[in-house]
Amino acid sequence: MLKYIISDMLAALRYLPYGIIAGLFAVCILGGISRGRKKQGKTSPSLTAMTCLVMYVAILLVITYFSRESGSRTGMMDLELFSTWGINDRNNAFVVENVLLFIPYGFVLPWADVRQRHFLINFLTGALTSLAIETMQLVTGRGYFQIDDILTNILGTVLGFICYCLGHGICCLWKRIQGKRETDT
Repeated sequence: MLKYIISDMLAALRYLPYGIIAGLFAVCILGGISRGRKKQGKTSPSLTAMTCLVMYVAILLVITYFSRESGSRTGMMDLELFSTWGINDRNNAFVVENVLLFIPYGFVLPWADVRQRHFLINFLTGALTSLAIETMQLVTGRGYFQIDDILTNILGTVLGFICYCLGHGICCLWKRIQGKRETDT
């Protein structure tokens, strides 16, 4: 199973240029918006975080939608829970890859948008995004609508959110320790 996961992850790197191009556009557009907001005395989300979010979403859409030929997978809908796990190593790899695919989403969302720092909002955003992707795949025939995909994508979003919370907590603790050191000297 691991060989399939590694092979598929390496193959997905070919979509990185799409993310980079989207990121460059994001920097230009969001940078201008950010400067305008600062002139008005308003705060802006982190340009780095927003750029990462745009890059990730671009790559996500290419992987799950645009890299597939329209009509190549028509009319398939699988609403049976856990039907894709345990069939063979290839299918098990797909399940793990669906989790891995959404971990960055769960991490980048709260970094880029303060509202996403609430578990329920982050959870629902991941669920709705996955549902939208699965529905688009079904309607256009670019993929199969599988309930397992939605569940594994949600799991990935939750794991990414947990990673964000841990990282954010460590950064806050580090800043507090550094601030305490400065006041002690």
